Amino acid sequence: MSRLLRAMVLMLLVASCGGGNYSAPRNLDNACSITNQRPKILKAMRKSERRWGVPVHVQMATIYQESKFIGNARTPLSFVLGVIPMGRQSSAYGYAQVLDATWKEYKRETGRYSAKRDNINDAADFMGWYMAKSNETLGIPLSDARNQYLAYHQGRSGYANGSYRGKAWLVRIANEVDSRSRRYRMQLQSCGKL
Repeated sequence: MSRLLRAMVLMLLVASCGGGNYSAPRNLDNACSITNQRPKILKAMRKSERRWGVPVHVQMATIYQESKFIGNARTPLSFVLGVIPMGRQSSAYGYAQVLDATWKEYKRETGRYSAKRDNINDAADFMGWYMAKSNETLGIPLSDARNQYLAYHQGRSGYANGSYRGKAWLVRIANEVDSRSRRYRMQLQSCGKL
């Protein structure tokens, strides 16, 4: 085998090993199961809670809603005439489904210029930062998963303007996030992780 061919085979093997584990954990309805399968999730969210004050169960419920714990989640493609792909519905990406502009703001304000949206540590820190700012500017308690989610989804100015009020589907989802947050809290307490 020529040196060039060997080098190419070696590079292909190395490149195939480089990706992260972006699949969803099993049993997403059980916070203890999620954290047993992916201890990094709990570690990242505890660190974010210490820094920003946002409870782990609120972060978990929001990430469940945004990406189902899939690190490289993207919004669906848009199609013209039902068949011609025209790009993504938005620039939202990663565990926390953060838009490009919001991610740039986070990196600039926190100085975390190497942060990546598909890294659970960075995604959890972002979520803590965003929700802490919502608490500071809008007065939403850090433990209020429902209203924190509404501000997260609509943006702080959209939340302040009440843009969610005309969106029954979004209010229903925010109530589901709140319910999941409460369930995750009880589960984490029962398995000694809270």
